[in-house]
Amino acid sequence: MSQQGREGSTSTGIYLSPMAQRRAEFEEVCGPLFAQLDLADGIDAATTQLAARQPDLLVLELERFTPGIDLDALSALIALRAGAPTLLLCPFDSAGWIAALMAADAGADAGAQAISYAITPAPPERLRALVEAQLHAPAASAADADPERLRSLLALRARAQATLREAEDAPRLAEALCEALRGWPGVLHAAVLRRQLDGDLQLEAQLGVPDLVLGGLLQRTDRLLQAPLRHAFPGLLAAAGGELVLLDDPSQAGEPGMALFLRAHGVALAAGLPIPADGPGAPRGALSLLMDSARPWSRDEWDTLLDVARLAAAGFRTAELHLENETLLARLTHVSTVDALTGVANRRHGEELLEKEIRRARRYRLPLALLAFDIDRFKTINDNYGYPVGDVALRTVADLTRAVLRASDVLVRSGGQEFQIVAPHTSAIDGLKVAEKIRQAIAQAAIPGCDHVTVSLGVAQLGEQESADSLAQRVDAATRRAKRAGRNCVELAMQ
Repeated sequence: MSQQGREGSTSTGIYLSPMAQRRAEFEEVCGPLFAQLDLADGIDAATTQLAARQPDLLVLELERFTPGIDLDALSALIALRAGAPTLLLCPFDSAGWIAALMAADAGADAGAQAISYAITPAPPERLRALVEAQLHAPAASAADADPERLRSLLALRARAQATLREAEDAPRLAEALCEALRGWPGVLHAAVLRRQLDGDLQLEAQLGVPDLVLGGLLQRTDRLLQAPLRHAFPGLLAAAGGELVLLDDPSQAGEPGMALFLRAHGVALAAGLPIPADGPGAPRGALSLLMDSARPWSRDEWDTLLDVARLAAAGFRTAELHLENETLLARLTHVSTVDALTGVANRRHGEELLEKEIRRARRYRLPLALLAFDIDRFKTINDNYGYPVGDVALRTVADLTRAVLRASDVLVRSGGQEFQIVAPHTSAIDGLKVAEKIRQAIAQAAIPGCDHVTVSLGVAQLGEQESADSLAQRVDAATRRAKRAGRNCVELAMQ
């Protein structure tokens, strides 16, 4: 279908939209600007019209098209233009079309602007002005590229790449990304929204002009998917749905309060760039940009911003791997150093800690005591009540002992029913006092399943030239003497 324009116009055009109402509206508003305007209801029809005649302007209304289905066909349509002017009318919540179709314009060099775009919804007078500007604009070329703008893009890429140095820590990485984006000319505010383990979003970092704070606009900084503006703020839309979102007029999202807030802080453009996931599924979050100018971005600028989002994804993935490694290391350390039944240090770790405390005591000339105790007649408990009750007794004895000890003391399970206590800054006399407290606490406690248990304890203070083995042997000998003395008592080791 075609429409003849007003007298005096020599321009020709093709308008593609699958929606009959949009075709009629475009014809009414912009038809008089063309000597001939062809209206296409599908990609095949537009392809046929392009094959018959190359118009001065191709206008693609992208609403109702689906990237996963229609991108290749629309890219092929643009390729037929060989760098000739094309205007994309793109819904604000599907701005990814712009970058994808700019990349398809193989007929234009990197600096040329054969493809321009307008974010919709746009009022009729603005749409008409945009189309008229495209019909009368001279063809752009690489020579027209602004050297200062290109330098700023190179600097942004360099800053974004440098943020990967902070990739071991997600909050610091987010702050570095905000600093990198804030350095791009025109950016009033940059923020990173990051998906949490529960699937919701959190404001990880933000940096901007004074008083421009997202927490005030969104009314929260965590659980952002519950925020009132989750359907309108570009950063939230991008993080939730994975689509690139662009408002070049704050009122386009249909939220007057948000538009008023942004305009009051000098924001003319708001963008949300999803931070991609490793594969299918929700994005890792989004980069949010609030800018003081609504000028269209060039293909180089789109490419740079998408590269920054990909770098952010790589950085957060590195941070996640680092956290996973730290968690795994912590688990391995726990398994290798902690007794699984009682939760106290195991024998091997206890020996390492004793050696460490001996070196510290010698260096600073401080006293060090080693205590040891053995649960009396523990075999009888296992034989009479069973191993599960014996396990309960061991855990209870360990818990009672830890309740008596200082934070600096270390309880070690050195054998089946045998325990040691490494007690820094402790003399023999103080060690005896601690041992007596332990003995009384255990003797007075009720043990589930076997009534009461007692322990026999030995105490030794580190000698001036004594080794860990010698100290352990002396305290064990003291424990055996306590057993021979009738059990449930404390003995001091002999020098």
